[in-house]
Amino acid sequence: MREKYISVDIESSGPIPGEYSLLTIGACLVDDDSTTFAASLKPLNRNAVPEAMSVSGLSLDELERTGQPPAEAMAAFGEWIAQATQDGTKAVFVGLNAPFDWSFVNYYFHRFVGDNPFGFTALDIKALYMGATGCTWDQTGSSKIAKRLSPKRTGTHDALEDALYQAELFRLTRSISSR
Repeated sequence: MREKYISVDIESSGPIPGEYSLLTIGACLVDDDSTTFAASLKPLNRNAVPEAMSVSGLSLDELERTGQPPAEAMAAFGEWIAQATQDGTKAVFVGLNAPFDWSFVNYYFHRFVGDNPFGFTALDIKALYMGATGCTWDQTGSSKIAKRLSPKRTGTHDALEDALYQAELFRLTRSISSR
């Protein structure tokens, strides 16, 4: 089956889904980053790690007022993925530190939609980069990857901007591994 790589980034109020909230989602097709998805979600509760909130610049109060209900946001994300893969391709979740972002997306899809269109796996750019370059795990931080690959974009902690940045890093890493 052909695959459709989808770069996904999230911002959350803390380290684990369920106890903490998924606050924003950004996604784009890796090979057509003009096709994007973004959503801001109402928090599930008031639990928050101050550092997580500081890094993202998000406000639980603001998201409570302006965010989409999680069920609505996840249904819209699922519809966007279905539209992107209507050509019979399989959606592949791509992330930088994919286990973290995927855990929130997986939890929210199962809780609010009933199924995760990405299935139970994710492709991690850090691991791919490590395999492509032979570097150590410590050398897979986004700033170290960017120093070597020289992407045009940078990470900003805006979920959509970071999804676009990650898509570029993935494309650059993929070109290394195909040499």
